[in-house]
Formats: sequence, C-alpha cells, structure tokens
Amino acid sequence: MDLCVTIKGVSFLLQAGLGILANALVLLAYVHIMLTDAQLQPVDSILCHLAFADLLLLLTRCVPQTMTVFGMKNLLDDAGCKAVIYTYRIARALSVCITCMLSVFQAVTVAPAAGPLLSGLKIRLPRLVVPTFAVLWFVNMAVCIAAPFFSVAPRNGTVPPFTLNLGFCHVDFRDNLSYVINGVAVSVRDFAFVGVMLGSSGYILVLLHRHGRKVRGIRRSQGDTMETRAAKTVVMLVVLYVVFFGIDNVIWIYMLTVPQVPPVVADMRVFFSSCYASLSPFLIISSNKKVKARMVCATSSDQERQAEDSKDPKAAKN
Repeated sequence: MDLCVTIKGVSFLLQAGLGILANALVLLAYVHIMLTDAQLQPVDSILCHLAFADLLLLLTRCVPQTMTVFGMKNLLDDAGCKAVIYTYRIARALSVCITCMLSVFQAVTVAPAAGPLLSGLKIRLPRLVVPTFAVLWFVNMAVCIAAPFFSVAPRNGTVPPFTLNLGFCHVDFRDNLSYVINGVAVSVRDFAFVGVMLGSSGYILVLLHRHGRKVRGIRRSQGDTMETRAAKTVVMLVVLYVVFFGIDNVIWIYMLTVPQVPPVVADMRVFFSSCYASLSPFLIISSNKKVKARMVCATSSDQERQAEDSKDPKAAKN
C-alpha cells in the first residue's frame, strides 16, 4: 500500500471513527436528558435530530468509503448500493435542512416581539418542531427517490461516462442531461437552504451585537444567558456548514464540467462533504452545558466505580 493510499485511508478512518463516536455520544446524552427531564427543549430536539442525521450520513458514506480505500471490494450488490445511496442522500439533505431549521428557530426565539404575528409565532414555535421533522423526512424521502434508480454495484472494467465512481458503488446517470440536471437540482436546493441559514445567522448576530451594547458592564459578571449561548452555538454551526459547503460545491461544480471524474477528486469531495457531520458534534459537546454535564457525570461515575472495584480486593484481604 503506497503512502498516498495510506494517508487517504487513515484520514477517512479518523473522520468516520471520531465522527460516529461523537454523534453517538451526543445522542446518548440527549436520551439521558429525555429520560431524566421527561422532555427535551425544542433546541435540544433539533440538535439531537441533527446528530442522528449526521450519524446516518457517516455510516452510509464514510464507513464504506474507508473500507474501499483499504482495499475491500464487492462490499455491496445492486440492492445494497440502492439502499445505502438512498439513505445517504436523505441524511445529507436532512443535515442541511435541520441546520437551516435550527438557525431559523433560534432567530425567531431571540427576536424581540414586535407585533402580534411574531408574538403568536413565538408561542406556537415549540409545537411546530415535531411536525416540521415529519415534513422534512417526508419531503426528502420523496425528493431523493430517484437516487436508487441510478445506483449500481461496480462492474469489472472501465467506469462509463457521466458516472460518479464512489468506489463501493457507481451512480450512473446514463447521459449528460441527467447528470447535469441532478447536479443543478441538488445545488439549487443546498444554496437555497444555505441562503436562509446565512440570513437567519446574520440577523442573530445583529441582535446579539445590539444586546451586547445594551447590557455591557451591567450583567458582565453573570455571563451569557442560555438564549445567548444557544444563539452563538447556532451561528458557529452555520459558519462551519457554510465553510465546508463552499469547498464541497467548488469541487461539485468542477465534477459537473467533466464527463469522467478522477477518483482523487471524488475522494476529496467525499471527505470535505463529510467534515461537517464529523465536526459538528464536537461543537455541540463543547458549547452545550447539558450535553457536557451528562458526559462529565458519566465519566465521574465510571471513575468512582473503578475506584470501588480496586478497593474490594483490599477489603477482602483485611
């Protein structure tokens, strides 16, 4: 195995391993919160759902990609490719949709109640979270339904033109028109949601700046409020998404201009498009006090249990 393949394999392995572990920890922390506090706050529900979507994305994209890089072949048959690609497309769409939903929700939450319409929306907003999840799942499952029809297991021989070679699967668009239409449709959807994200995040930043000027020196000793911390977390998540979205789409636009995509370019796109899913849970863990407290509590319990186990043999000897 040459150095290039080794570096690529280790990069995908670290991305998949750390991302899956972090998203799983976030999900477990929220499950614990739900069991102990009876229910999740709306923002926590959205973050929990985001972690689930990102976990699905990593399992269906990074894991098979890592296995392929390390030389494993014939991982999936046609049916397996269709199921994995379909699940991946849904997870990727949900990741951008839920991040957008999070930014809009937080923008409405921190916005001053300037009229009866906004005041009524603020009251109804928590009850709209679960229905919004259902709509997002239904719409994205319907929009991505075409993906399985183009997905097949790799065949021996050369890769046909207008085919995305994922290594473990091929996405064969048959002709240039289907290839370009698919690329443009995905890009337009993503750019629309990113535009809403940027608008919501910009509005949040303006409100935080105004709020900071008003309370400067008055409540400095009390630190940020819960709403302010949540708003800052949302803005950081949006910035993180936009950075990797930009890199991903620069590569994607290049891929649309060539009939046959070089494997190294496809690998770069996979890596950068999965960076948000693997890094966002670390941002959630570092900035969310509830999640961090559950992890610290679990670590302390394990240390106490180990300490008690180490004392038992001594007690038995005495």
